[in-house]
Amino acid sequence: MSKNDCEGMKDAKIAHTGASCARFSLILLIVFVVSLAGACALKGERSGIPAEIQTVIDGVSDDISQERYEKIYNEASDLWKHDSTVEQSTDAFKSLRMKLGKVESRTPRSITEKHNSDGPLKGHAFIITYQTKFERGDGMETFTLVEQNGHWLLARYLATSTALQ
Repeated sequence: MSKNDCEGMKDAKIAHTGASCARFSLILLIVFVVSLAGACALKGERSGIPAEIQTVIDGVSDDISQERYEKIYNEASDLWKHDSTVEQSTDAFKSLRMKLGKVESRTPRSITEKHNSDGPLKGHAFIITYQTKFERGDGMETFTLVEQNGHWLLARYLATSTALQ
C-alpha cells in the first residue's frame, strides 16, 4: 500500500506513514483470514454429516414419508429389532404420522460421532438431531445410526413435539 493509498484513510484516523499503512494492511489481512476461517468452519459444520450417513437418513426419511414402515424395520440394525417388533415399530410410525403429518423441512442441530466399547451403542455410531417442521407442528428428530457389518443402519429414531401431547 503506497502513501497515496493511505490518503483516503484520514477518516479512519490512520497516520500517513509507511509503518501505519503496513500495520493497517496487516490488520486487514488478519481480519480477512479470520473471516475466511470462520466461513470455512461454518461450511464444515453444515456439511458435517458424512455422505454415507446422509444417504441412510435420506432413505429412512423417504421410507417414512412413503409409509414403508416394515421396510424400515427390516433394514434396521439388530439394536432396533431387539427393542421392538415389526408391529410395534409400525404402530409407532403410524401414530407419529397421524399426529404430526409429513416432514416439511429439517435443519441439522447436532451431529455426534461416537466410538463406544460397550453399552447398547457399542462400536461406531452417529447421532444426528434435526429441528423439524412437520405439517402439524414443529419438533425435533433424532436419528441414531450404527455401523454393522460395514454398513450404516438405523438403530433408533425419536421424534419429539408439543403436538404429540
